[in-house]
Amino acid sequence: MSSFRASSLYPSDEIDLVALFQAVRQEKKLIVQVTSGFVFLAVAYAFLATQEYQVSSVLRPAAINELDALNRSEVYKLPPGEALLKLGASLESYETRLGFFRANQPLFREFERPGRTLEQSFEEFNRNSIRLILPDPKKSDSLSAYIGLEMNYPKGVDGVTILNSFVEYAITNERKQIAADLNVIIKNRLNEISGKFNAARASYETNKEAKIASLLEADNVKRARLQDELKALRAQLKTTRVDRIAQLSEAIGIARSLGISKPATPSSLGDTTRKGSNSVMRTEINNQPIPLYFMGVEALEAERRALAQRGSDDFSESRIAQIAKELQMLQSNREVEMLKRRENEDIFLAGVEPLRAEMVRLRNLNIDMDNLKLVSIDRAALEPLSAYKPKKALIIGGGFILGLIFGTALAVFRSVLRKKKQAK
Repeated sequence: MSSFRASSLYPSDEIDLVALFQAVRQEKKLIVQVTSGFVFLAVAYAFLATQEYQVSSVLRPAAINELDALNRSEVYKLPPGEALLKLGASLESYETRLGFFRANQPLFREFERPGRTLEQSFEEFNRNSIRLILPDPKKSDSLSAYIGLEMNYPKGVDGVTILNSFVEYAITNERKQIAADLNVIIKNRLNEISGKFNAARASYETNKEAKIASLLEADNVKRARLQDELKALRAQLKTTRVDRIAQLSEAIGIARSLGISKPATPSSLGDTTRKGSNSVMRTEINNQPIPLYFMGVEALEAERRALAQRGSDDFSESRIAQIAKELQMLQSNREVEMLKRRENEDIFLAGVEPLRAEMVRLRNLNIDMDNLKLVSIDRAALEPLSAYKPKKALIIGGGFILGLIFGTALAVFRSVLRKKKQAK
């Protein structure tokens, strides 16, 4: 485009570039003055504006061996990458930043303003000063994970101390939180094991009582059976004795009727009428039992008399002595006595050896949380060599360009006004 229309000033006239260039040359003094004014203002702002500085710090995952003691405890798992993320969340946390602000108020005097509360002063610092930098997951520029922190601060503020102290505060705070979590987990594990021990003790007590009751019940049953057997045996012996007395009485009657007073045999009874020497001895072989009355009246009466005078028949049956022995043994159950006499019953609990070992391990667990290294500080904040803002060269250059543009526009506008007046 070689020309333009000034429709608001000269609706029908055209101004060519040559004329425009000549008009600008005529107003070069004005352009220089305006440009100089802008440059002066830019220089004044660049040198009078409050200087701002920027510091940064970079955190990377700790070495595996730094967290080995914690991870080998089998209570709390914290891989280095997860530890870095936990610390990043703490660094970004409003609560952590406010806690650090309250704990280090002398470092933030420059942020305090009259009429502002502590929280309002912190809000200005938190909103404009510290920024968390995370690696872009879409890019693979970094060979390992990291977390960056940048802080902008005005002159007069010890930004290096603030940023480094804030990182240490967050690490210490997170370390305390992990230690508290670890203690709670260990306490809960111990309570769980204690509950299992109590359950095992309750089960043991129940089993022991059941075993004692079972043993005593078995003894009672055996005692009752033996007593029943003893009673039946005594009744049987008494009946046998009574029956024997009746048999003897009957045999005595027969023997008396036959005149048998002394023991005899059927053959000897037939020879009583025969005469002969009394020195003859006879031997009789007979496979038939000899009737009881052949014992003779004297022997039968003597036996009957003895049976009638007998006070107890127990000695006549060996089983009664055996029963008495067994009843004597049942008067005390040594197994029950030993079960009731146990003092340290925990050693008899079954299946609790792993629980004992785990309880001892947890109680003796000693992790130095004060020296636990959660992250590696790859780069701590250092004192900046120059101010981050204002950028003097950029501001002065921008002032010069704006002054030149504004001066040129003003020169063109004056030239157009001048020509308009000449045309009238």
